[in-house]
Amino acid sequence: MKGCPVDSDGDGVPDGVDQCPNTPKGATVDAKGCPSDSDGDGVYDGIDQCPNTPAGTKVDAKGCPVDVSEMETQFLDTGMIRSSAILFDTNKATLKPESEKPLKEIGNILMQWPQLKLEIGGHTDSSGGDAHNQTLSEARAKAVLDYLTKNFPKISASQYTTKGYGETKPVADNGTVEGRTKNRRVEFAVLNREELKREVEKRKK
Repeated sequence: MKGCPVDSDGDGVPDGVDQCPNTPKGATVDAKGCPSDSDGDGVYDGIDQCPNTPAGTKVDAKGCPVDVSEMETQFLDTGMIRSSAILFDTNKATLKPESEKPLKEIGNILMQWPQLKLEIGGHTDSSGGDAHNQTLSEARAKAVLDYLTKNFPKISASQYTTKGYGETKPVADNGTVEGRTKNRRVEFAVLNREELKREVEKRKK
């Protein structure tokens, strides 16, 4: 007998002190040897490769979402989410109530990626003067960021920049109602795309 403590599950907390003696390898434990699960998805921190999964999401053994939405797929593939469903009062930066659903979906995606830097870009159609549209688009981008940081505590304002583009980057014909609707949009663009690429590859392993 050498008098050395035994640590059967290899979590760094000796048997006898360890109140959770069968912790899976790789899990992060506290002083009592018990693992934590910060996002409550059933996969322990340290093992969880998607540690900020929204509550209620069905996950795999790595803690990553099983069912990925079309919007999230677009984000992972292109590094951008483009939405014309975020609506504002006319000539104002006040979000309409119907904007809540798309913003919640976007927020649930973005909160999973605290390591990413993103730009929230506001865009208008060509109605109104250039200077007015520029100011309006800046205010709308900021309103979106304010909504996200207020309703998603895991989203930090330090991750984001906001920018207004006014009417300078149309994606459709401003001569039609449908085109103007598409041009009134908000875009969420990843600035550090190499980091996104690395994280996506990590999830695939």
